[in-house]
Amino acid sequence: MAVETTCGRTGMAATSFRFDADTPIDEIPDMRDATGLEAMAYAEAHMPVLHNVLSELQREGTDFTGVRIAVCLILEPKTAILLRKLKAAGAIVGVYCGPDSTDPRVAEQLRREGVIVESSRDWTPEQAHDAALRLLDIIEPDIIIDDGASFARLASLERPDLVANLIGVAEETTSGVRAFAGMEAAGALTYPVVAVNDSILKTGFDNAHGTGETCVTTMQRILGDHAFENARVTVIGYGPVGRGFARRVRALGATVTVCDIDAVAALQAVFDGFAAQDIDDALAEANIVVSATGVRHTITLDHLRLMHEGAVVAVIGGIANEIALDEIPHFMPEVNRDSVELHVPDGPTVTLLADGDGVNYTVGGGNPIEIMDLSFAVQASAVAYLLDHRGELPHHLIRLDAATDRRIADAALKARGYRASHAVADNGYDWRLTRFEENARHSATQPEADTPATKEA
Repeated sequence: MAVETTCGRTGMAATSFRFDADTPIDEIPDMRDATGLEAMAYAEAHMPVLHNVLSELQREGTDFTGVRIAVCLILEPKTAILLRKLKAAGAIVGVYCGPDSTDPRVAEQLRREGVIVESSRDWTPEQAHDAALRLLDIIEPDIIIDDGASFARLASLERPDLVANLIGVAEETTSGVRAFAGMEAAGALTYPVVAVNDSILKTGFDNAHGTGETCVTTMQRILGDHAFENARVTVIGYGPVGRGFARRVRALGATVTVCDIDAVAALQAVFDGFAAQDIDDALAEANIVVSATGVRHTITLDHLRLMHEGAVVAVIGGIANEIALDEIPHFMPEVNRDSVELHVPDGPTVTLLADGDGVNYTVGGGNPIEIMDLSFAVQASAVAYLLDHRGELPHHLIRLDAATDRRIADAALKARGYRASHAVADNGYDWRLTRFEENARHSATQPEADTPATKEA
C-alpha cells in the first residue's frame, strides 16, 4: 500500500510525501518539530480506518449530535484525530490528560478547534486531580472514553450525581478492564462498560504490535541501538504486550526469561521458546527488567533489591507504581525524563527508564499511527454501540461482537488494497450434517459396482 499526504512547516511550501513498504526510513518526515496543526494533519492522512468506520456508523443511523463525551487518553496527534472526528460528528467533546503524557502543541490546537482541554505539563498531582474533576463538571458526560479506568472511577467516587446519568464507558486498556471487573464483582459498577481492550482489533494489534514494538525502539534510543545484543532480559507478564516485546528483543540478540503467575501463560512462553522462571530467580541474572502487567507493585522494593548493580528497569504499557517507587524515600519523578539512577534502599543502584511510567508513550512517540487507527476505530464503534443501545444495557463489562471486528478489519484491508476471501455458496454450516450423513449421501450418489453375478448375467 502507498499513502500520499502533504505536510510542511509554517511559512514553507508543503511537500508531497508518498509512503510505501520500500520507502527509505530517512524519507519518512519527522513530525516532532511540526506544529500541532501539521502533526494532526499528518496523523489524519494516515488514519483512513477510523474515518471510514465512523462514516459508516453515521450512515447506518448512529447520531452523535449533542452527545457529551469526556475523554481521558494520552494526548498526542493520533488521539486528537479521534476527538476531532467525534466533534465533527456533532458531539460535545472534552479531554483530560495528565502532565506525563501531554503534547502541548496538540492541546493548544484542539483548544483552537473548540475541544475542551484540561491538560498541562506543569501540574502538581493536586492540580491534576482538580483538573480532572473540572472537566467532569464542565462536560457532565453522557459517555466517558477512559484509559486505565481512573477517570470513570474518579467520577464514581467523587461525582456520583454525574455518574447517575452516564450512558456508559468505553475502556481502552487491560488494566482498566481489570479495574472495572473488580468493580463489577464488588457490586459497585453502576453503568455499562464496553471493554474496547478485549476486541482483537485492539489487543491483537495495539498491544502486541504497537506497544510491543515501540517500547523496544524507545529503549534502543535511550540505551543504544545494540542495547539488547547479548543482554539477559526478564519480561514480567506474558500477555500481548509482554509477548510482543519478548519476541522482538530475542530477534535483536537478547536471551529472554519470562515470569508470569499464570501457569498457562508461562507454558505458552516455554512453547514460544523462552525460559519461564519465578521472579525471585530471574531478577538476579537480568541486565534488563521490564514489567508488562498493568498491576500495581508488580516489582516491589524487595524485587529491586534482588537486581544487580546497573540493571535497567522499565515499564511497558503501564500504570502508576507498577514499580513500587512510592516506597522509595525522596524519589521525585520528573516529566519526560529518559532515565535516572535509582538508589534502592539497602540495594543496588539501577537505571530507571521514564521514571517508571510507560516508556513508549512518555519518552517515546507512542504507537504507530496505523496501529492507533485500528484502536480508535474500535473506540468509535464502542461509543456508537452505547448510543444505539442506551438504556438497554446491563451494568456489566460488555464485549463488542465479532461483526464489529469484521467491519473494522474489512476497512483496514480495503485501505491497504486487500480484501478477505468470499465464501463458497454451499459450504454453510448445518449442525445436523455429521460425517456419517456425509458418507451416506456420498454412497448414494455413486454408481452401483459390478458384482460377479452381474457380470455372468
